[in-house]
Amino acid sequence: MSENFDIHAYNDADHAATYGQLDISDERSAPEVAADFEALMRDGYVIIKNLIDHDTCDAIKAECLELLKQTGRNPFEGHATQRVYDVLSKTRSTDRLADHPRILGLMDRLFRPGFLLSQSQVINILPGEAPQALHTDDAFYRIPRPRQALGAATVWAIDEFTEENGSTVVIPGSHKWGDDRLGELEEAVPAMMPKGSVVFFLGTTWHGGGKNTSAAARFAITHQYCEAYMRQQENYLLELSKDTVRQLSPELQALVGYSIYPPFMGMVEGMHPLRLLENAAS
Repeated sequence: MSENFDIHAYNDADHAATYGQLDISDERSAPEVAADFEALMRDGYVIIKNLIDHDTCDAIKAECLELLKQTGRNPFEGHATQRVYDVLSKTRSTDRLADHPRILGLMDRLFRPGFLLSQSQVINILPGEAPQALHTDDAFYRIPRPRQALGAATVWAIDEFTEENGSTVVIPGSHKWGDDRLGELEEAVPAMMPKGSVVFFLGTTWHGGGKNTSAAARFAITHQYCEAYMRQQENYLLELSKDTVRQLSPELQALVGYSIYPPFMGMVEGMHPLRLLENAAS
C-alpha cells in the first residue's frame, strides 16, 4: 500500500456511488429540532407534543389493535401488556413515525450518517399492569459508562399518557451516570403527554413502562435506533421480504439496513444492497 494512502479518508468516504447517502430535508434541520436536541442532551430525554394529529392516532390504533393477541411472557415484557414484534412486516401504519423528519433531525445530530432502526414494537399496557423494571436500552453494548449513547428510542403516545394509565417514566440526567449507579423508581418522573405526542430518549437514559392503575389500556408505538456500526436488536434483513422493502420510503429502506455505512459496511457482493431491489424476484 502506498505510504501516501490515507486510510482514514478512505474509511470516511462514501463509495456507494449511485446509492449514496440520502439528502437531508429542510424539516430535519428546522430550528425546533435544535431546541429539542438541546433539551435531549441536557436531560437525557425530550417530549415533543402534538406531533401527529388525532385522526392519524386513531387510524394507527384501529389497524394495530387487530394485531394484538397474547400478553407478555415475563415481568419485563409485562404479564398485562400486549406487544407486537416484526411491526414493519405487518402494517404500514407506523412507517411515518419511524421516519418522521422531526425524529430523524434529532438522529442526524446524535449519530453519524447511516444510523439504523434497531427495533419496532406496538405496546398496549392493560389495566392492572405493574411498573416495568427500570433499565437503559443500549446496555447490551458492553462499553463502560459514562459514555455517549449508541442507541436512542421513541415512544409515541397513540393514547394520552397519564400518570395513572402507565405513562413511560424517565430519570432526568441519568444518561450521564456511570456503571456504579442504578436507576431507582422514586427518581423517575412520568412522561405525561397528549395523544399524538412522542418522548425521545437516549439509550443511556434510565426509564421504564409505568404502572397502569386506570380502567383503560394505554396504547403506544416505539421505534428505536442505533449507530450504523452497532448490531440492531431486530433482524430486519430476515424479517422483511424484498417486496415489503420496496413499499418503504427511501429513508425507511436505509434505516432497516438497505444502506451503506462508509466505506462499505452493509454491502452485498461488493455493491450497495439497494441493487437487490432492482431484481423483480422477491
